[in-house]
Amino acid sequence: MNSPSQKADPAAAPAEAAFTPVPSEELMRMRHSCAHVMAAAITRLFPGAKFGVGPAIKDGFYYDVLTEPLLKLEDLPRIEKEMQRIKAEKLPFDRAEVPIERAFEVMTEKKQDFKVDLLTLLRDRGTTAVSESTGDDNAVGIDDKGAGAPVISFYGLGEFTDLCRGPHVEHSGQIGEFSLTHIAGAYWRGDAEKPQLQRIYGLCYKTRQEVKHRQWQIEERRKRDHRRIGKDLKLFTFAEAIGPGLPLWLPRGRVLRDELEHLAREEERREGYVVVSTPQLTKEQLYYRSRHLPYYAEDMYAPMDIDGEKYYLRPMNCPHHHEVYLSEPKSYRELPYRVAEYGTVYRYEASGALSGLMRTRGFTQNDAHIYCRPDQAKAEFIRVMHMHDRYYKMFGIENSYMRLALPDLDRLDKYIDQPAKWGAALDILKQAMTESGLPYVEAKGEAAFYGPKIDFMIESAIGTEFAISTNQLDFLATETFDLKYIGEDGERHPLYVIHRAPLGSHERFVAFLIEHYGGSFPVWLAPVQARIVPISERHAAYAESVREKLFGLRVNNGTGGLRVDLDLGDERMQKKIRNAQLEKIPYMLVVGDKEMESGSVAVRLRSGKDLGAMTLETFAERLRGEAENRVDFKDE
Repeated sequence: MNSPSQKADPAAAPAEAAFTPVPSEELMRMRHSCAHVMAAAITRLFPGAKFGVGPAIKDGFYYDVLTEPLLKLEDLPRIEKEMQRIKAEKLPFDRAEVPIERAFEVMTEKKQDFKVDLLTLLRDRGTTAVSESTGDDNAVGIDDKGAGAPVISFYGLGEFTDLCRGPHVEHSGQIGEFSLTHIAGAYWRGDAEKPQLQRIYGLCYKTRQEVKHRQWQIEERRKRDHRRIGKDLKLFTFAEAIGPGLPLWLPRGRVLRDELEHLAREEERREGYVVVSTPQLTKEQLYYRSRHLPYYAEDMYAPMDIDGEKYYLRPMNCPHHHEVYLSEPKSYRELPYRVAEYGTVYRYEASGALSGLMRTRGFTQNDAHIYCRPDQAKAEFIRVMHMHDRYYKMFGIENSYMRLALPDLDRLDKYIDQPAKWGAALDILKQAMTESGLPYVEAKGEAAFYGPKIDFMIESAIGTEFAISTNQLDFLATETFDLKYIGEDGERHPLYVIHRAPLGSHERFVAFLIEHYGGSFPVWLAPVQARIVPISERHAAYAESVREKLFGLRVNNGTGGLRVDLDLGDERMQKKIRNAQLEKIPYMLVVGDKEMESGSVAVRLRSGKDLGAMTLETFAERLRGEAENRVDFKDE
């Protein structure tokens, strides 16, 4: 299958770095060192600058800084030029360790108020508190040395001295290639009551080619904003009369949903799922039983009173599927029992967090729950992982990995207090992830309240990372819903529930696909697959006959047929073709005298490539094959 992944201008995309879920320690050390070099450059250019924290991040680094006057975008080239000088000087990163009292003296003398604040947190709380406030684990170097007051580490780089745990590269000449990108506002320690600093972002990679590729991705991201493309292509809209965060799918956007559901139905049928439909409204007691109300209430909408009882809009489909499972007893021979539903749910999102289709208040999930015996759980989890992988390959998603979300059992307000069951579930997940052969990382404190989960992270063609779907291993539901099976011994036994949604929600996955393809969807997914363009009015009747023949073909796809339209407007032919290209329609079928006489169509691609004349039958079979087999032409 040809990869459907397309870039707006492949020739303009510089060579990219090899994908890894987590940057190497070497690269993160270079990036953190690069942040110090930037701070040293600011110190030279803007004496009196005060610094917050400056961590390495996924594609570079940032540093929070306060200067008088404030920095402007036009200052970034000056800072970058000074960084290049410091790099050429090959200044050493000099480490020194001092008692905390001396650290206070040094930072106070340098009038570094924010560093003094960090030291105060360390002294008063016994921790730097950085992970709670800024996310920079390297902001303060601390070593208890086994007893007594903590020892603080400093790193000096020319005129700049910083509190830092390190490590760093040996000297400034080893910081790799970099580029400053933008300035943002950042309240100190994330508190709006505290001073606002300026956060200066930069890229850092080993090679200039990698920096250029990332710059290209960032620029391309602006062009591919799913909200702009969605409006231009008439895929979805929002209405004030309906409410924020509640999208309206327009006819062309509905095509994307239909094709995704058709794909999921085929894959799930092949995997042995049964399909159900369940209500979007439920009595309050169900969510007390599932424990969503005590653990998830802040994400749920307020209840409504119906006949004296409280009802909720559902935030999850799982309690409903549990009731499906309970509708009749299941024996060990009937497991695993795989229940699927494209289920619509509603979750409260603050208005400031809403973002097009990416963050909505109502969405429809590619949801399913697998009820299995403990001895089946690992194999079922691996099957689901491989299903994810198949989907991603279909969409030309080259970079993906899994993030194992672990519980923080010190936070019993967030997690069920059953350490032994957490341990057993985690063992199953870790074994499954290892045996799957797919890449993964671990993240503490992000599990669901009822069990560990795996987030599937995918990267678009322009490098944006999306958490697109989640797998969860639930050991609590068997208790709260008395979910059991009848074993060979005739007794009832507890089971595991696997929550899975490989395509996530329609809303989030379509937002991803819009960016990934830049709106130039592969033929099988495109809302309009072909547009017929008559050269003049006398060709209109033939053009209409072409449309009728293509439209009437029976096709095994999400819409039950090919999606073609006809442009009978007054514009000239070239203008009609240009309009179709702007709408990112894969095929344009031009018809004139020659085509009428021979019963053919002149075929052009949205890229402008001319495929020449084809008989209508030949083109119809080409388009039907692409629609049914989900392959894509080479749009060159």
